Amino acid sequence: MGLLTGKTALITGAARGIGKAIAVKFAEEGANIAFTDLVIDENGEATRKEIEAKGVKCQAYASNAASFDETAEVVAKVHADFGSIDILVNNAGITKDGLMMRMSEAQWDAVIAVNLKSAFNFIHACTPIMMRQRSGSIINMASVVGVHGNAGQSNYAASKAGLIALAKSVAQEMGSRGVRANAIAPGFIETAMTAALSDDVRKEWMKAIPLRRGGQPEDIANVATFLASDLSSYVSGQVIQVDGGMNM
Repeated sequence: MGLLTGKTALITGAARGIGKAIAVKFAEEGANIAFTDLVIDENGEATRKEIEAKGVKCQAYASNAASFDETAEVVAKVHADFGSIDILVNNAGITKDGLMMRMSEAQWDAVIAVNLKSAFNFIHACTPIMMRQRSGSIINMASVVGVHGNAGQSNYAASKAGLIALAKSVAQEMGSRGVRANAIAPGFIETAMTAALSDDVRKEWMKAIPLRRGGQPEDIANVATFLASDLSSYVSGQVIQVDGGMNM
């Protein structure tokens, strides 16, 4: 018996990266997995097969998380296919970096829509299901830049700060119905995105991290598993920073 046996997890943007690591870890702990991505391509299908090989049910859904109507439709499909939605991980996200004075309205709108509005869309669609179940765990994937900001990422930082406040607000609204909401704020995590950074940028990052190394997607997945499971049954409205001590 795993920590999540018998539960169904819905994870957005999980075809690759941190979202995939969370989906795989949840599956290893016995959860059935529904995951979304904008397009389910070969990567998405490979992820689905990898998860299914863990001995759980897994389905992938192509959906634009920033669309309110598409989200309502995909959540209804997931609920019909799996019978419950016990865990929601709002992981879908993009970056369109630039200094504030040069940032276009389109850059701002795109990041807010994908990173923040998508979480509203999924929470709005999933909470009635969780309320009827009188249980549920919502996890918003924020960032350390949502806690302390970051030059050149005002849109991204604002979206991630919004995810933190959203989790805290939902925790207050839904607690009496047995539904918990928390946020995870990753720091420097070794992904395809960070691999594209220059050596100089990476060295500067490492200097600011007391553990002197980047994290792995599995480090985030481990904390997500704790928040999704009954081990954290009395944890709600919190933001857990997984950053090697960078932002104390």
